[in-house]
Amino acid sequence: MISAWLFVIVVVVIILGMAIKILNEYERGVIFRLGRVLGKPKGPGLILLIPIIDKMVRVSLRTVVHDVPAQDVITKDNVSIKVNAVVYFRVIDPMRAIIDVENFYLATSQLSQTTLRSVLGQAELDELLSHREKINERLQEILDKHTEPWGIKVSNVEVKNVDLPQEMQRAIARQAEAERERRAKIISAEGEFQAAAKFHEASDVLSQNPMALQLRYLTTLVEIAAEKSSTIIFPLPIDLIKAFMPKSSEK
Repeated sequence: MISAWLFVIVVVVIILGMAIKILNEYERGVIFRLGRVLGKPKGPGLILLIPIIDKMVRVSLRTVVHDVPAQDVITKDNVSIKVNAVVYFRVIDPMRAIIDVENFYLATSQLSQTTLRSVLGQAELDELLSHREKINERLQEILDKHTEPWGIKVSNVEVKNVDLPQEMQRAIARQAEAERERRAKIISAEGEFQAAAKFHEASDVLSQNPMALQLRYLTTLVEIAAEKSSTIIFPLPIDLIKAFMPKSSEK
């Protein structure tokens, strides 16, 4: 008799476990009754089901962060690279996510991989390295368009790492070094040009006033005298000592 009551209690507990479901705030439940979807998705909170007849599929509405595995890509300029990315998406229509596609997570993952190879294969390496935001926007637009019928919203796509072959890394390093040398030479040439222009202006000023030239000469002597040197040899302009030279006798 006790075993019979125990059996009944166990059966009741199992039935209640099948009939009562609790959904969290971020969850929705798509209920099928005898294979047919029952109205709109349920939840959150307490959900009552008819045991055996009803079946509920839980769907999370939280944003999923999916790491796309590294893909072998040949760019438009025939460079072989490995690229991985991260995709942020979430379910906005639980019913379509369950009914219209068998496994929305797997489908979005596979679509992300093929789209990544396709889009990057149409871009050149320089564009991929220097205009990554543009590539990310293009990927997000394509994925969002193709997953919209599944009730999926792709909010963001980010290309994470671009692995280049060793020879390509060395070539890019040489290119960057050559670019730095080119800029250094341009800056040096611009400095020489500006200095020459200033010297030209100074020569014009000094040529208009000979006394200014002599004052500049004396200033230079003072600067030289400030150096810690034991012997200094410098020429004197003849005009400076002409006043101290004896006049030649008239014949």
